[in-house]
Amino acid sequence: MKLPARSALIAWLVSVTALAATASSNAAEFPARSIRVVVPYAAGGPTDVLGRLVADFLGRDLGQAAFVENKPGAQGAIGAETVARADADGHTLLIVAGSMIVQNPLLYKKLSYDPVRDFRVLALITEVPVVMEVHPSVPARTVAEFVAYAKQNPGKLSFGSAGTGGTIHLAGEMFRQMAGIEMTHVPYKGAGPALTDLLAGNIQLMFDSLGTALPPVRSGMLRALGVSSARRNSDLPDIPTIAESGYPDYLVSVWFGVVAPAKVPDSVAQILEASLDRAMNNDAFRASLEKIGYSVLRPRSRAAITEFIDADRARWADVIKTRHISLD
Repeated sequence: MKLPARSALIAWLVSVTALAATASSNAAEFPARSIRVVVPYAAGGPTDVLGRLVADFLGRDLGQAAFVENKPGAQGAIGAETVARADADGHTLLIVAGSMIVQNPLLYKKLSYDPVRDFRVLALITEVPVVMEVHPSVPARTVAEFVAYAKQNPGKLSFGSAGTGGTIHLAGEMFRQMAGIEMTHVPYKGAGPALTDLLAGNIQLMFDSLGTALPPVRSGMLRALGVSSARRNSDLPDIPTIAESGYPDYLVSVWFGVVAPAKVPDSVAQILEASLDRAMNNDAFRASLEKIGYSVLRPRSRAAITEFIDADRARWADVIKTRHISLD
């Protein structure tokens, strides 16, 4: 072998060895300090509770302190930008809602973060279905009866949401698109005020998350017509899915995951992914999720996660485009 070629080969081998050593070192040293789990919403809400459950498990499982830092505002964009700009060493993570990954890029022309370019999804942790619920003054006990009533009273029914562009707003838009009915959307500054108006009969319908829907439905103050999941929910076993009620393509969930900055080393990402997988197989962690109305989300492999997110994006892109919804 000629000298220049041999020198080039030696240099290449040295660089490969160095890269391997660096990756091994990254994994061996991680976590080297406390892990910051950024929650892009205010303290006390369901996303905050989820973040604290994740931080607690990671801290115990990885033998290093983990803490939650709340960064609310701008539909989660402030927290997302914080993590997108953080050091990609695995010590800063973000709890994301599906809306931050899927809906926001479809609703805003400009975002301070790019969910594809800026993040690596480590795990999909949980999802919760929405419940189609009506005020008792509505003379419908099934989805089919509601659609028939809406067609007899075009434009006279109103449905509320926590704000334009949110999942429970888009859940209503998807339903009226599939059912071919006209209703008036009434956006509120949060799910609480919307639920209050529904209970008062000022609006007739809401697609509410399971956790907040259960108490008024169980007490008889509201009537559940359907759930948005693929299968019936164990908390409402007698309520059919909207899919089995005549709309087989209707599927909506409010889902949450954990992401890291995109350039996190594979070796570090694998440690975090393994820890999060252990969390989802841990009975105590699962019980804590169920206590707040969440269930473990199944896609585990990177390919399965990508497939899940792509399907969700396609579903919402159609609704947002057809209904001409924008937040710019």
